[in-house]
Amino acid sequence: MGEVAAAADAAGLDAAWAPELYNRSATITVAEMAHRTQRCRVGTAIAYGVGRSPLTMAAEARDLDEISDGRFVLGLGNGTRRMISDWHGLDPEAPAVRMEELVPLIRRLWRVHEEAIDHDGRFYRLHFRPTGDLLPPLRERIPIYTAGVNPRMIETAGRVADGLLGHVLFTIPYLEDVVLPAIEKGARRMERDPSEIQVASLVFAAVNDDAEQARRDVAAQIAFYASAKTYGTIMERIGFGGVGEAIREAFARRDHEAMIAAVPDAMIDALAVCGTAQDVRDGLRRYEGLLDHAILYTPSFGLAPERVQDNALGLIRACSAIARPR
Repeated sequence: MGEVAAAADAAGLDAAWAPELYNRSATITVAEMAHRTQRCRVGTAIAYGVGRSPLTMAAEARDLDEISDGRFVLGLGNGTRRMISDWHGLDPEAPAVRMEELVPLIRRLWRVHEEAIDHDGRFYRLHFRPTGDLLPPLRERIPIYTAGVNPRMIETAGRVADGLLGHVLFTIPYLEDVVLPAIEKGARRMERDPSEIQVASLVFAAVNDDAEQARRDVAAQIAFYASAKTYGTIMERIGFGGVGEAIREAFARRDHEAMIAAVPDAMIDALAVCGTAQDVRDGLRRYEGLLDHAILYTPSFGLAPERVQDNALGLIRACSAIARPR
């Protein structure tokens, strides 16, 4: 990830983002990425808000913003309900309400040098008195983005965050018909200006001189996501509910080839930018006017780590030609 971030920075790209799962920490990865970069933003996409106390999350964010000289973006997510309950042992109910309590609490902790905090909420309890001479953070405010898939969780970004981190299963119609209206609804509810909420989203991306190989790599990653029942609702909404059922049936048989074969070309075209370098650049143009920032997501399902890395670096080279000057 440090190598990828350094390459993105050198190519003039806007940002480099670190994911998180059960075997990797996004915040520690971002620390390495910050050390390897000088200009681009570095962010978590996402760090689990449910896996850390608000106090720990705010402290890590302070460190990362200092390490990066004010280039850090805190991207937070809950994960699925099952992840909240089974991985973190927490209440999986009302994930949007949980996030809407967490983000303002982190904001208060960001300025903990100024005042004591007393908070007794539905999900978090915190009573803290600053001790000693606490220095202020590097910046008065850091950007906080929240992740969302379904409308209510997307609305949360409009209510409390600086931006949305969208999902790889977002199609153009879903962005137009669901995502942007949900952000606006959330912002209006809190009397905020919707235009101030940044819209970022992950986009499946693969580059290869063999365009068909790039498409197959993407199809495998789409199949990986579609195999989860969690995403059944959005699969129906984007018009590929039947595809999801076929993929889940193949997954139950552990038939990975059938999973990949079940992904139609129309689904690849709707969800991914892939093929040759020019294909990738052309594909990204469809997000102009909809996304403020596209996060290119390189496939990994069934691929060797070296190939994943080669694809990431290849995407950076392909996009360097259209990088906006900073």
